[in-house]
Amino acid sequence: MLLTDKKVAIIGGGPGGLTLAKLLQLHQVTVKVYERDIDRNSRMVGSPLDLHFGSGLAALRKAGLMDAFKQHYRPGADRMLITDNQGNIRLNDHHEKPEADFGNPHFRPEIDRAPLRNMLLDALNPDTVVWNSHFLSMDKQGTGWLLRFKDGSTDYADVVIGADGANSKIRPYLTDIRPFYTGIIMLEGLIHDTAQTAPRIHALMQGGKIMAFGKHKSLLMGSKGGGHMGFYISFKAEEHTLQEYKTICSDRELLSTWFRKEYDTWGALWQELLQATEIPLIPRPIYCMPADQNWQAQDNLTLLGDAAHLMPPFAGEGVNMAMLDALELSECLCETNHSNLKEAIAAYEMQMRQRAAKIAQESLDNGERMHSEHSLQTMLDLFESFG
Repeated sequence: MLLTDKKVAIIGGGPGGLTLAKLLQLHQVTVKVYERDIDRNSRMVGSPLDLHFGSGLAALRKAGLMDAFKQHYRPGADRMLITDNQGNIRLNDHHEKPEADFGNPHFRPEIDRAPLRNMLLDALNPDTVVWNSHFLSMDKQGTGWLLRFKDGSTDYADVVIGADGANSKIRPYLTDIRPFYTGIIMLEGLIHDTAQTAPRIHALMQGGKIMAFGKHKSLLMGSKGGGHMGFYISFKAEEHTLQEYKTICSDRELLSTWFRKEYDTWGALWQELLQATEIPLIPRPIYCMPADQNWQAQDNLTLLGDAAHLMPPFAGEGVNMAMLDALELSECLCETNHSNLKEAIAAYEMQMRQRAAKIAQESLDNGERMHSEHSLQTMLDLFESFG
């Protein structure tokens, strides 16, 4: 096997990096995951994740983790409403979806980020993850890399895999290609105990998720474990306004005033979001890697997930692409007949870039639909075409 007697370093302990670590350990590969978080309980923010049959779930099946996943996912959380800007329901699939249908390739079960991460961590060998490891830089040493971390520590790896997200510090060692701004900003909020703090929206959501559309704008929200809810205020804006939105998101009165002005045609129902949310909201400008990106393969370095192919979230494919990257990379490194590591990594990168470019374009197209003048009807037509 190509990785016999080699040390593999994965930079980043998100779903993609942890999935890859598990898949490599199934082949007895020596692997360490270097994660900047202090411990496993840090930084569990963001929306629930819906895993797909041929990507995220395929990786879990290969890793032998489907039984564990079924214990931790949230039945019914994938059920959805589409409403207009007044909160009138225009599409409701709550009565069409069974709670569990794992044999159906269209079933997309949802899981919160913390349970998914803990499930993956529990599946790894002890001490696989090196916590509080903030990667700074690396230098070539022999046929591998000397890794340097913020706390002054160093370590050596024969092969390095960057799974460190949108702002990857590993990516520049492979390519200087940068993402472009898509023209969309999302303001991310979190509401605790929605039954008490946002009762009208809680009742409407029924434990699932809501997509609300109006002219050029949208609101996206979904239930989380523990009775909580995450939401996004999504709209088009110039990139240079990001600092302005950081200020707005840090002050509830400024935020409410801004929302009443910019979402002036939207119903009073949605004011619950601003009244109940934690402050600050997090402004998230949406970026995407160019579809034609390319770089020269190396024999000791590659990327997966957002580090490789950052894309908008409007197709629900980000985590699924990262986990599929992990599956395909592990197969190229451990299960195929490539003659050397460079050939194996090149094969992985070629199929990864082609696949990701297609999905990224789908996500870009969905983003335009969701923020178009007739976004509600456009999205209703899109979902009805799936049926």
